[in-house]
Amino acid sequence: MRYARQTLLPEVGAQGQARLGAARVLVVGAGGLGSAVLPLLAGAGVGHLRIIDPDRVEETNLHRQILYRMADLGQPKAEVAARELAALNPDCQVSACVARLEPGLARVELPGCDLVVDAADAFAVTYALSDLCHAAGKPLVSASVLGRAGYVGGFCGGAPSYRALFPDLPPIAQSCATAGVMGPVVAALGALQAQMALSVLLGHDPSPLGQVLKLDLATWRQSGFRFDAAPEPETPGPAVIGRDEVQPRDLVIDLRAEAEAPCPAHPRACRLSPDQAARLLPGAAARVVFACTTGLRAWRAAREMTARTGTPAAVLAT
Repeated sequence: MRYARQTLLPEVGAQGQARLGAARVLVVGAGGLGSAVLPLLAGAGVGHLRIIDPDRVEETNLHRQILYRMADLGQPKAEVAARELAALNPDCQVSACVARLEPGLARVELPGCDLVVDAADAFAVTYALSDLCHAAGKPLVSASVLGRAGYVGGFCGGAPSYRALFPDLPPIAQSCATAGVMGPVVAALGALQAQMALSVLLGHDPSPLGQVLKLDLATWRQSGFRFDAAPEPETPGPAVIGRDEVQPRDLVIDLRAEAEAPCPAHPRACRLSPDQAARLLPGAAARVVFACTTGLRAWRAAREMTARTGTPAAVLAT
């Protein structure tokens, strides 16, 4: 009887519920978006959930990451989330991976899933997941939120990739830690992500793949558009790579000062400011790999390096 109200819907029914029960979903990020996505997917009867998140619960998370409690402070989010979901629905098999999502790890995890939910809200993660999902033909549902607004979209799996819609990063980007965010809008975007994911798994028509929804709760406006015909970029932006993909002849540049990131992004990384990187001559380096916190500075530096010197450049997922 757990799914009775859901299976009453003709677009779900017993057959659709069986499809959900057999589905395997990879959820990257167990923060604000994940706190909404994960219980909704587990509650709907998705049979297998794999959670990847590197972080631990902090008190500043709790106003929007309502999956967690004060007693969870300091514990890995992925493990706490898995425990809570198992208590919510014993039918759902949940496993946790306390790790940062890098391309190498994503390549290992992708073959075992039917759909990927990008709830990390990080540029480098989104582009890396989109590249891999597009190559593997896996559907990707991604969302981003800041302040009182955000968007959610369905990519890959037969639809255009994230790069097709966003071939370049915005000139300015902030994070929840620097610009702030309200909890209800995070929950609203996470709920839309969950609905998109369920619709993909159930094969609903029209498909959410190739669809973007924008939600602005500052102006109380909602809008959306389809991008089914968006072409893949002829010259895609910088590749996003993991630490294990750094080659011996690569020159690794960490664009963060030591005060921002006491530990360098890679053991061989040298620290340069963006202005210093803009004047750098890479010499015999086979490739220049840039790292920063959000991926924005690294993305810009990589594009400028290739345009200025012709040297291949990449962004290091941090």
